[in-house]
Amino acid sequence: MSEETFDFICTGCDKMNKTVKAVKYCVDCKVYCCQTCTDMHEMFPPLAGHSFLEIGRGNQFGNQQYSLPEFPTERCCKHKGKVLDMYCEIHNEVGCYTCMAKNHKTCPEQQIFSVPDMLDKLCNISDSQQTQSRLQKMITSMTLLSESKEDRLRLLKESKDETIDEIVKYQNVLEIIIQKATELSIKEVEKAYEKVENDILQDIGTIDSIINLLEDTNCKLNKTATNRAQSFVCSKVAEKHIEEAEIEKTKQANYDNTDVKITFCTNSTLNDYIQGLQGIGDVVVTKKKKTDIYKLKGSRDISIKVANDAKTCYSEGCCLTQDNQLLVTDLVNKKVKRIDTSTMTVTDYCSLDSRPIGICCINQQEAVVACCDPNKIQYVSIEHKIMPTMKIDTPHGCYGIAMNNENLYVTDMYTSLYVYDMNGTLLRTITNNNDGNKLFSMIRHIAFNESGNKMFVGDLKKGIVCFDGKGNYLSTERFKDVDGICSDGRGNIFVGSYTMESIIQFDEDAKKIGVVGKPRNRLHVRGLRSISFHYGQNRMFVTMHNSDIMKMFELE
Repeated sequence: MSEETFDFICTGCDKMNKTVKAVKYCVDCKVYCCQTCTDMHEMFPPLAGHSFLEIGRGNQFGNQQYSLPEFPTERCCKHKGKVLDMYCEIHNEVGCYTCMAKNHKTCPEQQIFSVPDMLDKLCNISDSQQTQSRLQKMITSMTLLSESKEDRLRLLKESKDETIDEIVKYQNVLEIIIQKATELSIKEVEKAYEKVENDILQDIGTIDSIINLLEDTNCKLNKTATNRAQSFVCSKVAEKHIEEAEIEKTKQANYDNTDVKITFCTNSTLNDYIQGLQGIGDVVVTKKKKTDIYKLKGSRDISIKVANDAKTCYSEGCCLTQDNQLLVTDLVNKKVKRIDTSTMTVTDYCSLDSRPIGICCINQQEAVVACCDPNKIQYVSIEHKIMPTMKIDTPHGCYGIAMNNENLYVTDMYTSLYVYDMNGTLLRTITNNNDGNKLFSMIRHIAFNESGNKMFVGDLKKGIVCFDGKGNYLSTERFKDVDGICSDGRGNIFVGSYTMESIIQFDEDAKKIGVVGKPRNRLHVRGLRSISFHYGQNRMFVTMHNSDIMKMFELE
Protein backbone atom coordinates (compact mmCIF):
# COMPACT_ATOMS: atom_id res chain seq x y z
CA MET A 1 0.00 0.00 0.00
CA SER A 2 0.95 3.65 -0.37
CA GLU A 3 3.22 5.16 2.29
CA GLU A 4 1.35 8.51 2.00
CA THR A 5 0.09 10.29 5.09
CA PHE A 6 -3.61 11.17 5.07
CA ASP A 7 -5.61 13.45 7.34
CA PHE A 8 -8.04 10.59 7.98
CA ILE A 9 -7.48 6.93 7.30
CA CYS A 10 -10.04 4.19 6.74
CA THR A 11 -10.77 2.49 10.07
CA GLY A 12 -11.48 -0.92 8.54
CA CYS A 13 -8.40 -0.92 6.32
CA ASP A 14 -6.26 0.23 9.25
CA LYS A 15 -7.24 -2.92 11.17
CA MET A 16 -5.78 -4.91 8.24
CA ASN A 17 -2.56 -2.82 8.43
CA LYS A 18 -3.43 -0.93 5.27
CA THR A 19 -3.18 2.85 5.10
CA VAL A 20 -6.00 4.07 2.86
CA LYS A 21 -7.47 7.55 2.68
CA ALA A 22 -10.91 7.92 4.25
CA VAL A 23 -13.48 9.82 2.17
CA LYS A 24 -16.54 9.53 4.43
CA TYR A 25 -17.54 8.99 8.05
CA CYS A 26 -20.29 6.48 8.83
CA VAL A 27 -22.44 7.95 11.58
CA ASP A 28 -24.04 4.59 12.42
CA CYS A 29 -20.84 2.49 12.47
CA LYS A 30 -18.82 5.37 13.96
CA VAL A 31 -15.92 4.66 11.61
CA TYR A 32 -14.10 6.38 8.77
CA CYS A 33 -14.44 4.69 5.39
CA CYS A 34 -12.47 4.71 2.16
CA GLN A 35 -14.46 4.59 -1.09
CA THR A 36 -14.27 0.79 -1.24
CA CYS A 37 -15.57 0.36 2.32
CA THR A 38 -18.28 2.95 1.62
CA ASP A 39 -19.39 0.99 -1.45
CA MET A 40 -19.42 -2.23 0.59
CA HIS A 41 -22.16 -0.75 2.78
CA GLU A 42 -24.54 -1.08 -0.18
CA MET A 43 -23.73 -4.80 -0.50
CA PHE A 44 -25.09 -5.72 2.94
CA PRO A 45 -28.76 -4.92 3.73
CA PRO A 46 -28.14 -4.13 7.44
CA LEU A 47 -25.61 -1.45 6.40
CA ALA A 48 -27.40 -0.03 3.38
CA GLY A 49 -29.34 2.61 5.26
CA HIS A 50 -26.38 4.07 7.17
CA SER A 51 -25.78 7.81 7.15
CA PHE A 52 -22.48 9.28 5.97
CA LEU A 53 -20.75 12.60 6.56
CA GLU A 54 -18.61 13.84 3.68
CA ILE A 55 -15.81 16.32 3.10
CA GLY A 56 -16.80 19.97 2.98
CA ARG A 57 -19.99 19.83 5.03
CA GLY A 58 -18.60 21.80 7.96
CA ASN A 59 -18.32 20.66 11.53
CA GLN A 60 -19.95 20.99 14.90
CA PHE A 61 -17.85 24.04 15.86
CA GLY A 62 -19.47 26.24 13.20
CA ASN A 63 -16.23 26.54 11.24
CA GLN A 64 -16.48 25.54 7.60
CA GLN A 65 -13.58 23.26 6.73
CA TYR A 66 -12.87 21.10 3.75
CA SER A 67 -12.16 17.88 5.56
CA LEU A 68 -14.01 15.13 7.33
CA PRO A 69 -15.39 15.81 10.83
CA GLU A 70 -13.25 14.70 13.76
CA PHE A 71 -14.59 11.77 15.77
CA PRO A 72 -12.79 9.17 17.92
CA THR A 73 -12.82 5.62 16.58
CA GLU A 74 -11.19 3.80 19.50
CA ARG A 75 -13.52 1.12 20.91
CA CYS A 76 -14.17 0.46 24.59
CA CYS A 77 -12.43 -2.72 25.82
CA LYS A 78 -15.19 -3.30 28.41
CA HIS A 79 -18.25 -2.52 26.35
CA LYS A 80 -17.46 -3.92 22.93
CA GLY A 81 -18.60 -1.98 19.92
CA LYS A 82 -18.99 1.33 21.77
CA VAL A 83 -16.71 4.24 20.97
CA LEU A 84 -14.60 6.02 23.60
CA ASP A 85 -16.19 9.40 22.99
CA MET A 86 -16.76 10.66 26.55
CA TYR A 87 -14.31 12.32 28.94
CA CYS A 88 -14.48 12.77 32.73
CA GLU A 89 -12.43 15.79 33.72
CA ILE A 90 -12.36 14.82 37.41
CA HIS A 91 -10.76 11.43 36.78
CA ASN A 92 -8.93 12.53 33.60
CA GLU A 93 -10.30 9.43 31.89
CA VAL A 94 -12.00 8.67 28.59
CA GLY A 95 -14.76 6.09 28.22
CA CYS A 96 -17.87 5.18 26.33
CA TYR A 97 -21.34 6.35 27.34
CA THR A 98 -21.91 3.16 29.38
CA CYS A 99 -18.60 3.65 31.23
CA MET A 100 -19.65 7.14 32.25
CA ALA A 101 -23.12 5.98 33.32
CA LYS A 102 -21.73 3.13 35.45
CA ASN A 103 -18.39 4.37 36.77
CA HIS A 104 -18.79 8.15 36.87
CA LYS A 105 -22.41 8.58 37.97
CA THR A 106 -21.28 10.53 41.06
CA CYS A 107 -19.19 12.97 39.01
CA PRO A 108 -20.69 16.43 38.33
CA GLU A 109 -22.47 16.52 34.98
CA GLN A 110 -20.68 19.68 33.95
CA GLN A 111 -17.33 17.91 34.15
CA ILE A 112 -18.24 15.06 31.82
CA PHE A 113 -17.87 16.00 28.17
CA SER A 114 -18.53 14.57 24.76
CA VAL A 115 -15.10 14.50 23.12
CA PRO A 116 -16.30 15.55 19.63
CA ASP A 117 -18.34 18.45 21.09
CA MET A 118 -15.48 19.85 23.21
CA LEU A 119 -12.41 19.30 21.01
CA ASP A 120 -11.15 22.87 21.21
CA LYS A 121 -11.26 22.78 25.01
CA LEU A 122 -9.94 19.26 25.45
CA CYS A 123 -7.29 18.84 22.80
CA ASN A 124 -3.75 20.10 23.15
CA ILE A 125 -1.13 18.99 20.62
CA SER A 126 1.73 19.52 23.07
CA ASP A 127 0.00 17.26 25.63
CA SER A 128 -0.32 14.57 22.97
CA GLN A 129 3.34 14.94 22.07
CA GLN A 130 4.37 14.72 25.73
CA THR A 131 2.27 11.59 26.18
CA GLN A 132 3.84 10.08 23.08
CA SER A 133 7.29 10.95 24.41
CA ARG A 134 6.46 9.33 27.77
CA LEU A 135 5.07 6.32 25.93
CA GLN A 136 8.25 5.89 23.90
CA LYS A 137 10.40 6.22 27.02
CA MET A 138 8.29 3.64 28.82
CA ILE A 139 8.64 1.26 25.84
CA THR A 140 12.41 1.73 26.03
CA SER A 141 12.41 1.28 29.81
CA MET A 142 10.32 -1.90 29.66
CA THR A 143 12.46 -3.24 26.80
CA LEU A 144 15.56 -2.76 28.95
CA LEU A 145 13.80 -4.52 31.83
CA SER A 146 13.04 -7.43 29.50
CA GLU A 147 16.66 -7.51 28.35
CA SER A 148 17.87 -7.59 31.96
CA LYS A 149 15.64 -10.61 32.56
CA GLU A 150 17.14 -12.24 29.46
CA ASP A 151 20.59 -11.57 30.91
CA ARG A 152 19.62 -13.25 34.16
CA LEU A 153 18.23 -16.20 32.25
CA ARG A 154 21.51 -16.49 30.34
CA LEU A 155 23.51 -16.45 33.59
CA LEU A 156 21.20 -19.06 35.05
CA LYS A 157 21.68 -21.29 32.01
CA GLU A 158 25.45 -20.85 32.20
CA SER A 159 25.45 -21.93 35.84
CA LYS A 160 23.24 -24.87 34.96
CA ASP A 161 25.63 -25.96 32.21
CA GLU A 162 28.65 -25.56 34.49
CA THR A 163 26.93 -27.57 37.20
CA ILE A 164 26.09 -30.40 34.84
CA ASP A 165 29.75 -30.46 33.72
CA GLU A 166 30.82 -30.86 37.36
CA ILE A 167 28.34 -33.65 37.85
CA VAL A 168 29.61 -35.49 34.78
CA LYS A 169 33.23 -35.15 35.94
CA TYR A 170 32.33 -36.51 39.35
CA GLN A 171 30.45 -39.31 37.69
CA ASN A 172 33.66 -40.41 35.94
CA VAL A 173 35.39 -40.72 39.32
CA LEU A 174 32.62 -42.84 40.79
CA GLU A 175 32.43 -45.01 37.62
CA ILE A 176 29.59 -47.31 36.66
CA ILE A 177 28.09 -47.92 40.10
CA ILE A 178 26.81 -44.35 40.37
CA GLN A 179 25.56 -43.98 36.79
CA LYS A 180 21.94 -44.15 37.86
CA ALA A 181 22.48 -41.66 40.70
CA THR A 182 24.17 -39.33 38.20
CA GLU A 183 21.12 -39.33 35.98
CA LEU A 184 18.83 -38.61 38.92
CA SER A 185 21.00 -35.66 39.98
CA ILE A 186 20.97 -34.23 36.45
CA LYS A 187 17.19 -34.46 36.46
CA GLU A 188 17.17 -32.59 39.75
CA VAL A 189 19.28 -29.84 38.19
CA GLU A 190 16.92 -29.65 35.22
CA LYS A 191 13.94 -29.51 37.55
CA ALA A 192 15.52 -26.76 39.64
CA TYR A 193 16.45 -24.88 36.48
CA GLU A 194 12.97 -25.26 34.99
CA LYS A 195 11.32 -23.88 38.11
CA VAL A 196 13.46 -20.72 38.15
CA GLU A 197 13.36 -20.47 34.35
CA ASN A 198 9.56 -20.51 34.40
CA ASP A 199 9.53 -17.65 36.93
CA ILE A 200 11.84 -15.53 34.78
CA LEU A 201 10.05 -16.42 31.53
CA GLN A 202 6.77 -15.46 33.16
CA ASP A 203 8.26 -12.06 34.05
CA ILE A 204 9.58 -11.68 30.50
CA GLY A 205 6.21 -12.68 29.07
CA THR A 206 4.44 -10.09 31.22
CA ILE A 207 6.92 -7.38 30.27
CA ASP A 208 6.81 -8.26 26.56
CA SER A 209 2.99 -8.17 26.63
CA ILE A 210 3.17 -4.67 28.11
CA ILE A 211 5.73 -3.64 25.49
CA ASN A 212 3.49 -4.94 22.70
CA LEU A 213 0.53 -3.06 24.18
CA LEU A 214 2.60 0.14 24.49
CA GLU A 215 3.92 -0.22 20.93
CA ASP A 216 0.42 -0.84 19.59
CA THR A 217 -0.83 2.22 21.47
CA ASN A 218 2.14 4.23 20.17
CA CYS A 219 1.34 3.10 16.60
CA LYS A 220 -2.25 4.25 17.02
CA LEU A 221 -1.10 7.57 18.42
CA ASN A 222 1.26 8.06 15.47
CA LYS A 223 -1.63 7.65 13.06
CA THR A 224 -3.81 10.31 14.66
CA ALA A 225 -1.70 13.41 14.13
CA THR A 226 -4.47 15.35 12.36
CA ASN A 227 -7.51 13.77 13.99
CA ARG A 228 -7.61 15.61 17.27
CA ALA A 229 -10.48 13.58 18.67
CA GLN A 230 -8.76 10.26 18.00
CA SER A 231 -5.46 11.77 19.12
CA PHE A 232 -7.01 12.86 22.41
CA VAL A 233 -8.63 9.49 23.03
CA CYS A 234 -5.48 7.58 22.10
CA SER A 235 -3.44 9.87 24.36
CA LYS A 236 -5.68 9.12 27.31
CA VAL A 237 -5.63 5.40 26.56
CA ALA A 238 -1.83 5.66 26.27
CA GLU A 239 -1.59 7.43 29.63
CA LYS A 240 -3.55 4.64 31.24
CA HIS A 241 -1.28 2.01 29.69
CA ILE A 242 1.76 4.00 30.82
CA GLU A 243 0.44 4.03 34.39
CA GLU A 244 -0.12 0.26 34.23
CA ALA A 245 3.38 -0.22 32.81
CA GLU A 246 4.83 2.01 35.55
CA ILE A 247 3.12 -0.15 38.18
CA GLU A 248 4.59 -3.31 36.63
CA LYS A 249 8.01 -1.67 36.28
CA THR A 250 7.98 -0.65 39.96
CA LYS A 251 6.82 -4.13 40.91
CA GLN A 252 9.70 -5.69 38.97
CA ALA A 253 12.22 -3.16 40.35
CA ASN A 254 11.14 -3.92 43.90
CA TYR A 255 11.17 -7.65 43.26
CA ASP A 256 14.19 -9.64 44.39
CA ASN A 257 16.17 -9.14 41.16
CA THR A 258 19.12 -11.24 42.20
CA ASP A 259 21.13 -13.67 40.13
CA VAL A 260 20.09 -17.25 40.58
CA LYS A 261 22.72 -19.96 40.34
CA ILE A 262 22.49 -23.72 40.39
CA THR A 263 25.41 -25.40 42.13
CA PHE A 264 26.39 -28.94 42.93
CA CYS A 265 27.84 -30.00 46.28
CA THR A 266 29.62 -33.34 46.49
CA ASN A 267 28.90 -35.70 49.37
CA SER A 268 32.03 -36.33 51.47
CA THR A 269 30.65 -39.59 52.93
CA LEU A 270 29.55 -40.94 49.58
CA ASN A 271 31.52 -44.24 49.84
CA ASP A 272 29.75 -45.23 53.09
CA TYR A 273 26.28 -45.34 51.64
CA ILE A 274 26.73 -45.27 47.86
CA GLN A 275 24.45 -48.26 47.30
CA GLY A 276 21.43 -46.48 48.72
CA LEU A 277 21.94 -43.14 46.95
CA GLN A 278 19.20 -41.47 44.95
CA GLY A 279 21.68 -38.90 43.66
CA ILE A 280 25.40 -38.20 43.71
CA GLY A 281 25.17 -34.96 45.64
CA ASP A 282 22.94 -32.04 46.51
CA VAL A 283 21.69 -29.65 43.88
CA VAL A 284 21.24 -26.23 45.47
CA VAL A 285 19.58 -23.21 43.93
CA THR A 286 21.26 -20.14 45.44
CA LYS A 287 20.49 -16.49 45.03
CA LYS A 288 23.15 -13.84 45.23
CA LYS A 289 22.32 -11.78 48.27
CA LYS A 290 22.67 -8.04 48.07
CA THR A 291 25.23 -8.15 50.86
CA ASP A 292 27.49 -10.71 49.18
CA ILE A 293 30.96 -9.41 48.37
CA TYR A 294 31.73 -9.71 44.69
CA LYS A 295 34.66 -11.97 43.88
CA LEU A 296 37.20 -11.42 41.13
CA LYS A 297 37.16 -14.06 38.38
CA GLY A 298 39.49 -12.36 35.90
CA SER A 299 40.63 -9.07 34.40
CA ARG A 300 41.65 -7.60 31.08
CA ASP A 301 43.37 -4.45 29.83
CA ILE A 302 41.54 -2.42 27.18
CA SER A 303 43.45 0.02 25.00
CA ILE A 304 41.59 3.32 24.61
CA LYS A 305 44.23 5.01 22.45
CA VAL A 306 43.42 5.87 18.82
CA ALA A 307 45.85 6.67 16.02
CA ASN A 308 45.63 10.47 16.12
CA ASP A 309 45.80 10.91 19.89
CA ALA A 310 48.50 13.54 20.44
CA LYS A 311 49.02 12.76 24.13
CA THR A 312 48.67 9.96 26.64
CA CYS A 313 44.98 9.34 27.32
CA TYR A 314 43.40 10.73 30.48
CA SER A 315 39.94 9.23 30.98
CA GLU A 316 37.94 10.81 33.80
CA GLY A 317 34.58 9.21 32.98
CA CYS A 318 32.87 6.18 31.48
CA CYS A 319 29.35 4.80 31.08
CA LEU A 320 27.52 1.96 29.36
CA THR A 321 24.97 2.60 26.62
CA GLN A 322 21.62 0.86 26.49
CA ASP A 323 23.01 -1.62 23.95
CA ASN A 324 25.95 -2.31 26.30
CA GLN A 325 28.63 -0.42 24.42
CA LEU A 326 31.10 1.54 26.55
CA LEU A 327 31.61 5.30 26.25
CA VAL A 328 34.78 6.84 27.73
CA THR A 329 36.01 10.40 27.86
CA ASP A 330 39.58 11.44 27.07
CA LEU A 331 40.23 14.79 28.71
CA VAL A 332 43.63 15.72 27.26
CA ASN A 333 42.86 14.57 23.70
CA LYS A 334 39.37 16.15 23.89
CA LYS A 335 37.53 13.06 22.67
CA VAL A 336 34.62 10.79 23.47
CA LYS A 337 35.37 7.19 22.47
CA ARG A 338 33.12 4.17 22.02
CA ILE A 339 34.32 0.66 22.91
CA ASP A 340 32.74 -2.58 21.72
CA THR A 341 32.44 -4.66 24.91
CA SER A 342 32.51 -7.93 22.96
CA THR A 343 35.86 -7.23 21.24
CA MET A 344 37.17 -4.71 23.81
CA THR A 345 38.33 -2.36 21.06
CA VAL A 346 37.65 1.29 20.23
CA THR A 347 35.21 1.35 17.31
CA ASP A 348 34.40 5.07 17.05
CA TYR A 349 35.19 8.46 18.53
CA CYS A 350 34.48 12.16 18.10
CA SER A 351 36.47 15.28 18.94
CA LEU A 352 35.10 18.09 21.10
CA ASP A 353 36.10 21.74 21.46
CA SER A 354 36.44 21.45 25.25
CA ARG A 355 37.76 18.90 27.73
CA PRO A 356 35.29 16.06 28.51
CA ILE A 357 35.15 14.61 32.03
CA GLY A 358 31.94 12.93 33.17
CA ILE A 359 29.58 11.15 30.77
CA CYS A 360 26.08 9.71 31.03
CA CYS A 361 23.90 7.85 28.53
CA ILE A 362 20.36 9.32 28.49
CA ASN A 363 18.69 7.11 25.84
CA GLN A 364 19.50 4.89 22.88
CA GLN A 365 20.41 7.85 20.71
CA GLU A 366 22.16 10.33 23.01
CA ALA A 367 24.65 10.82 25.80
CA VAL A 368 25.59 13.97 27.72
CA VAL A 369 29.12 14.97 28.61
CA ALA A 370 30.32 17.29 31.39
CA CYS A 371 33.07 19.47 29.91
CA CYS A 372 35.49 22.08 31.18
CA ASP A 373 37.71 24.68 29.56
CA PRO A 374 35.26 26.04 28.41
CA ASN A 375 32.56 24.86 30.82
CA LYS A 376 29.55 23.25 29.17
CA ILE A 377 27.15 20.32 29.02
CA GLN A 378 27.67 18.74 25.62
CA TYR A 379 25.05 16.47 24.04
CA VAL A 380 26.50 13.71 21.85
CA SER A 381 24.64 11.62 19.29
CA ILE A 382 25.53 7.92 19.61
CA GLU A 383 22.93 6.41 17.28
CA HIS A 384 25.33 5.92 14.38
CA LYS A 385 28.65 7.79 14.29
CA ILE A 386 29.44 9.64 17.51
CA MET A 387 29.06 13.36 16.94
CA PRO A 388 28.45 16.44 19.12
CA THR A 389 25.01 18.05 18.88
CA MET A 390 23.42 20.57 21.25
CA LYS A 391 25.52 22.25 23.95
CA ILE A 392 24.61 24.13 27.11
CA ASP A 393 27.14 26.71 28.32
CA THR A 394 27.39 26.86 32.12
CA PRO A 395 28.76 29.56 34.45
CA HIS A 396 30.39 26.89 36.60
CA GLY A 397 32.81 24.02 36.17
CA CYS A 398 31.45 20.62 35.06
CA TYR A 399 32.85 17.31 36.33
CA GLY A 400 30.41 14.48 37.08
CA ILE A 401 27.04 14.12 35.34
CA ALA A 402 24.01 11.84 35.71
CA MET A 403 20.34 11.82 34.69
CA ASN A 404 17.27 10.95 36.75
CA ASN A 405 13.57 11.70 36.22
CA GLU A 406 14.28 13.85 33.12
CA ASN A 407 16.74 16.07 35.01
CA LEU A 408 20.51 16.38 34.68
CA TYR A 409 22.69 16.46 37.81
CA VAL A 410 26.11 18.11 37.35
CA THR A 411 28.98 18.55 39.82
CA ASP A 412 31.46 21.42 39.58
CA MET A 413 34.57 19.72 41.10
CA TYR A 414 34.34 21.88 44.21
CA THR A 415 31.33 22.62 46.44
CA SER A 416 28.13 22.57 44.34
CA LEU A 417 25.72 20.18 42.67
CA TYR A 418 23.53 21.67 39.93
CA VAL A 419 20.19 20.36 38.68
CA TYR A 420 19.13 21.20 35.09
CA ASP A 421 16.21 20.20 32.94
CA MET A 422 17.02 18.55 29.61
CA ASN A 423 16.92 21.91 27.80
CA GLY A 424 19.55 23.48 30.04
CA THR A 425 17.36 25.49 32.41
CA LEU A 426 18.95 25.59 35.87
CA LEU A 427 16.37 24.30 38.35
CA ARG A 428 18.35 24.12 41.57
CA THR A 429 21.80 24.47 43.12
CA ILE A 430 22.66 22.21 46.05
CA THR A 431 25.49 23.31 48.33
CA ASN A 432 24.32 23.13 51.97
CA ASN A 433 22.38 20.73 54.17
CA ASN A 434 19.28 21.74 56.15
CA ASP A 435 21.45 23.24 58.89
CA GLY A 436 23.28 25.47 56.42
CA ASN A 437 26.53 23.52 56.55
CA LYS A 438 28.56 22.86 53.41
CA LEU A 439 27.86 19.45 51.92
CA PHE A 440 30.87 19.25 49.61
CA SER A 441 34.57 20.11 49.43
CA MET A 442 35.86 18.42 46.27
CA ILE A 443 32.79 16.93 44.61
CA ARG A 444 33.23 14.20 41.99
CA HIS A 445 31.00 11.65 40.24
CA ILE A 446 27.31 10.81 40.78
CA ALA A 447 25.41 7.49 40.83
CA PHE A 448 21.72 6.59 41.21
CA ASN A 449 20.37 3.26 42.37
CA GLU A 450 18.28 1.19 39.94
CA SER A 451 14.91 2.59 41.02
CA GLY A 452 16.24 6.16 40.98
CA ASN A 453 15.03 6.93 44.50
CA LYS A 454 18.53 7.39 45.92
CA MET A 455 21.48 9.44 44.69
CA PHE A 456 25.10 9.03 45.81
CA VAL A 457 27.69 11.75 45.25
CA GLY A 458 31.40 11.15 45.71
CA ASP A 459 33.55 13.77 47.40
CA LEU A 460 37.33 13.45 47.79
CA LYS A 461 37.29 14.89 51.30
CA LYS A 462 33.75 14.31 52.62
CA GLY A 463 33.11 10.75 51.40
CA ILE A 464 29.72 9.54 50.08
CA VAL A 465 27.00 12.19 50.25
CA CYS A 466 23.54 10.59 50.00
CA PHE A 467 20.30 12.14 48.71
CA ASP A 468 16.84 10.90 47.81
CA GLY A 469 15.83 10.75 44.15
CA LYS A 470 14.65 14.37 44.19
CA GLY A 471 17.93 15.76 45.50
CA ASN A 472 17.00 16.11 49.16
CA TYR A 473 19.95 15.51 51.49
CA LEU A 474 19.89 12.34 53.60
CA SER A 475 23.32 11.64 55.08
CA THR A 476 27.10 11.59 54.61
CA GLU A 477 29.23 8.47 55.00
CA ARG A 478 32.82 9.44 55.74
CA PHE A 479 35.31 7.72 53.47
CA LYS A 480 38.74 8.59 52.16
CA ASP A 481 39.32 9.95 48.63
CA VAL A 482 36.09 8.91 46.89
CA ASP A 483 36.37 9.45 43.14
CA GLY A 484 34.63 6.85 40.94
CA ILE A 485 31.16 5.70 42.03
CA CYS A 486 28.47 3.52 40.41
CA SER A 487 25.59 1.13 41.16
CA ASP A 488 25.31 -2.56 40.27
CA GLY A 489 21.52 -2.33 39.86
CA ARG A 490 21.03 -4.89 42.63
CA GLY A 491 21.29 -2.80 45.78
CA ASN A 492 25.07 -2.29 45.91
CA ILE A 493 27.15 0.84 45.38
CA PHE A 494 30.78 0.60 44.26
CA VAL A 495 33.18 3.33 45.35
CA GLY A 496 36.63 3.76 43.89
CA SER A 497 39.31 5.32 46.03
CA TYR A 498 42.09 7.12 44.19
CA THR A 499 44.67 6.58 46.93
CA MET A 500 43.63 3.15 48.27
CA GLU A 501 43.82 1.61 44.76
CA SER A 502 40.84 -0.61 45.55
CA ILE A 503 37.09 -0.69 45.07
CA ILE A 504 34.78 -0.83 48.08
CA GLN A 505 31.27 -2.25 48.08
CA PHE A 506 28.52 -0.41 50.01
CA ASP A 507 24.81 -1.06 50.40
CA GLU A 508 22.16 1.51 49.46
CA ASP A 509 22.30 2.99 52.97
CA ALA A 510 25.99 3.75 52.28
CA LYS A 511 27.11 1.19 54.84
CA LYS A 512 30.39 -0.51 53.98
CA ILE A 513 30.15 -4.19 53.03
CA GLY A 514 33.78 -4.77 52.18
CA VAL A 515 36.54 -4.68 49.60
CA VAL A 516 35.62 -6.28 46.27
CA GLY A 517 37.48 -9.58 45.86
CA LYS A 518 39.21 -11.92 48.26
CA PRO A 519 42.19 -10.67 50.33
CA ARG A 520 44.66 -12.33 47.96
CA ASN A 521 42.67 -11.63 44.81
CA ARG A 522 41.38 -8.08 44.96
CA LEU A 523 40.89 -5.38 42.38
CA HIS A 524 44.00 -3.22 42.39
CA VAL A 525 43.75 -0.08 40.28
CA ARG A 526 46.43 2.57 40.33
CA GLY A 527 45.10 6.05 39.66
CA LEU A 528 41.38 5.14 39.48
CA ARG A 529 39.19 7.91 38.03
CA SER A 530 35.78 6.40 37.20
CA ILE A 531 33.89 3.10 37.27
CA SER A 532 30.89 1.60 35.48
CA PHE A 533 29.16 -1.76 36.03
CA HIS A 534 27.53 -4.10 33.50
CA TYR A 535 25.30 -6.22 35.74
CA GLY A 536 24.08 -8.45 32.91
CA GLN A 537 27.61 -9.80 32.53
CA ASN A 538 28.98 -8.96 36.01
CA ARG A 539 31.71 -6.83 34.50
CA MET A 540 33.23 -3.70 35.99
CA PHE A 541 34.99 -1.13 33.81
CA VAL A 542 37.53 1.24 35.39
CA THR A 543 39.34 4.23 33.87
CA MET A 544 42.68 5.43 35.21
CA HIS A 545 44.71 8.59 35.55
CA ASN A 546 47.11 9.36 32.69
CA SER A 547 46.91 5.95 31.00
CA ASP A 548 46.27 4.60 27.49
CA ILE A 549 44.49 1.57 28.96
CA MET A 550 41.47 0.97 31.14
CA LYS A 551 40.59 -2.16 33.12
CA MET A 552 37.77 -4.68 32.75
CA PHE A 553 37.15 -6.88 35.80
CA GLU A 554 34.98 -9.99 35.56
CA LEU A 555 33.20 -10.60 38.86
CA GLU A 556 31.00 -13.25 40.43
